[in-house]
Amino acid sequence: MQSKDKTEGQLINDSGEQRQPAGGETTRETLRRRADEELKRSETRYRRLFETAQDGIVLLDADTGQILDVNPFLLKILGYSHKDFLGKKLWEIGPFSDMTASKLRFEELQTKGYVRYEHLPLETRDGRLIDVEVVSNVYLVDKGKIIQCNIRDITLRKQAEEVLRKAYDEMDLRVKERTEELIAANEQLLGEIEERKKAEESLQGTLLEIKELRSKLREENLYLREEITLLHSHKDIVGNSEAIRTVLQQIEQVAPTDSTVLIQGETGTGKELIAHAIHNLSGRKGRLMIKVNCAALPPTLIESELFGREKGAFTGALSKQIGRFELADASTIFLDEVDALPLELQSKLLRVLESGEFERLGSPRTVKVDARIISSTNRNLARVVSEGGFREDLYYRLNVFQITVPPLRERREDILPLVWSFVKELSKRMGQRIESIPQKSVEALQAYPWPGNVRELRNITERAMIITAGPVLHLDVPRIAQSGEEQCMTLQEVEKRRIIEALNATGWRVSGKDGSAEILGINPKTLESRMQKLGIRRNKNNT
Repeated sequence: MQSKDKTEGQLINDSGEQRQPAGGETTRETLRRRADEELKRSETRYRRLFETAQDGIVLLDADTGQILDVNPFLLKILGYSHKDFLGKKLWEIGPFSDMTASKLRFEELQTKGYVRYEHLPLETRDGRLIDVEVVSNVYLVDKGKIIQCNIRDITLRKQAEEVLRKAYDEMDLRVKERTEELIAANEQLLGEIEERKKAEESLQGTLLEIKELRSKLREENLYLREEITLLHSHKDIVGNSEAIRTVLQQIEQVAPTDSTVLIQGETGTGKELIAHAIHNLSGRKGRLMIKVNCAALPPTLIESELFGREKGAFTGALSKQIGRFELADASTIFLDEVDALPLELQSKLLRVLESGEFERLGSPRTVKVDARIISSTNRNLARVVSEGGFREDLYYRLNVFQITVPPLRERREDILPLVWSFVKELSKRMGQRIESIPQKSVEALQAYPWPGNVRELRNITERAMIITAGPVLHLDVPRIAQSGEEQCMTLQEVEKRRIIEALNATGWRVSGKDGSAEILGINPKTLESRMQKLGIRRNKNNT
């Protein structure tokens, strides 16, 4: 270890080694010289830093505010020369010419010692305004004070910050707008989800109804295909007689209502045509009119045909069936030969008339429909009621508005127009052209009693067109119309004779192809009814 006691002649160099002063120099002189050298080196270093600094630097006298020195970088920033600054006071220079502001800041520098200004505007010599950041410190130098101000040009940084601020504001605005859009979209999505939930609930609730509508549509299509073969030979009711004009007037009166209509008339008078006319003039014309021939349906099946059935309702019911009343919902149902309905079904029909409700066979579920009912009969329904074959209360409900279709023998003036309407229709189908009808044929047509009415007239016209080769149509009516003896007979006698002739011609076969009913142009049930009424029985006198 070195001794702490040293002689005045001993010197310690920078490495801690002792050495003796050279040339007889004293220790005090050596120290002063070295201090001077160190000061020069320090000044050199400071000057080098001062001259090369990338911040502007200005040195001020702390007492007077006089500018002692400025570095080149500040001159470059402001565009002034070194001479423009030296010897002048801070507020006497262009960039700091705002005297009041400069003096106030100088006073602040004097009192605080350290001051930082993050943003000060300075004007360059060429009139540009720049932003600067100023950091000031007070230093003690040779028992005097100087103030060093470091001035940094932050114009580009401020511009970048402004660009960033604008970009941030724009981004913030876009974020807000997008947020609002997302909130609105989310609310819409929530609404759609809620609506979808409701729709799903509604869908579940109506699934059974959709299945029933499909089944109903299938049955309606099947019925429509069957009905195509039963379309009327003409769309309009032909005739200009007083009797037919009365019927047309009644159709116009009742068609716009929903009242039930009972159409009475002999077989072949066109009762179904009247029903179609009522339906087509009603508010229900947009839907298909459903027809049921009550006399043609077996008693064991008529209930399921009218009201439908569930699968397994009875032996042989292998599938569910929609009834005709359901098919006629919001439309019209035509019950042809309604008098043929069994008594046990008449009560069920009465309930439909009163409340529009019924149950399918094999189902406890009540079905409600809105169907307008038009019925027809070729019998005196009031007499059937009195004989106990038809319910009186049902008769009154069906007979709200009655239309009686006149037989052809009561409107003979319509016979010729009807023949020509049939000729026009059949000519298109057969490719024939008929130009005239002999007067003799016309007279024969008008003399004949027409027990089969319009249907029989159409059959005779069609037969005549089949055998006619030229443009003149010869119509041959049944012989009873040409017999002098029979012209003195009553209408019933003539009708009886005509029926017996048809029966003899067919071997007393009533129904089927080429049977007596087809020859006469009437329904087999109607023919059987007329035979019973006229007392026609097969025996040795009429074989």
